[in-house]
Amino acid sequence: MQWSNILRGLLIGVTDLVPGVSGGTVAFILGIYDRLLEAISGFFSREWKKHIGFLIPLAIGVVLALLLFSRLIDYLLETHPEPTQFLFMGLIIGVLPFIFKEAGAKQNFKSKHIILLIVLAIGMASLAFIKPDETAEAITSLSGSNVFLLFIAGWLASMAMLLPGISGSFVLLLIGVYPTAIKALKDLNIPIVLVIGAGVILGFIISSKVIRYLLTHFKYMTYAVIIGLIFGSFFIMFPGIPHGAELIASILTFLGGLFFSAWFSSDRFTAKTK
Repeated sequence: MQWSNILRGLLIGVTDLVPGVSGGTVAFILGIYDRLLEAISGFFSREWKKHIGFLIPLAIGVVLALLLFSRLIDYLLETHPEPTQFLFMGLIIGVLPFIFKEAGAKQNFKSKHIILLIVLAIGMASLAFIKPDETAEAITSLSGSNVFLLFIAGWLASMAMLLPGISGSFVLLLIGVYPTAIKALKDLNIPIVLVIGAGVILGFIISSKVIRYLLTHFKYMTYAVIIGLIFGSFFIMFPGIPHGAELIASILTFLGGLFFSAWFSSDRFTAKTK
């Protein structure tokens, strides 16, 4: 068992609680993105046993993060939104040099890759102008119609989680299910958690196979897509320019996010995860 993956799972789980931040981006920061796709895809194959040691500790970390930090993230976003958002913005920007290096962008990106990157970055950034209804009433009991809604929401959110730059929580916000998911985690509403979780698992299975196929057969196009989504997600996270003490705190958290991201995506660290 790779028990160090519990920490990595905690980090991925915490970021998946924040609308605008992608767990896939954090997997890139930690240097385990390719391994994560391989493990999720391979777990549902004949070679499932060799992926258990990687996935189980990671899953434990994610679940612990969702249970332990849902209240903390909610508190930080409510009381200190700018420094919290700037921390995640630093994380996002800090991973880009690593991804450019992984893609060999200087040598391999042609004009078509650059155009695709820019178009997707603009398209992703435009989501910042969409104002989801964060006051939607939380679902607290299951019925025939909302079971389907919650399952599909979990499916779509998990597909977004695996794509760097797209936030699963933001997808839940767009659908109007985010308040339900957060309340279910806070209150340990097991039936609702299980329905959303079933959708998440199915989404992971399908999207991991699709992304692995694209990285294998259309590597540079896929990296261009990923980089464009990450660039665009930076603008979704931007909360505006803070004032006073919040400005100083935001600068410090942004620099902290940059340092953390650069350190985790450094050759010295990522070599330990491969």
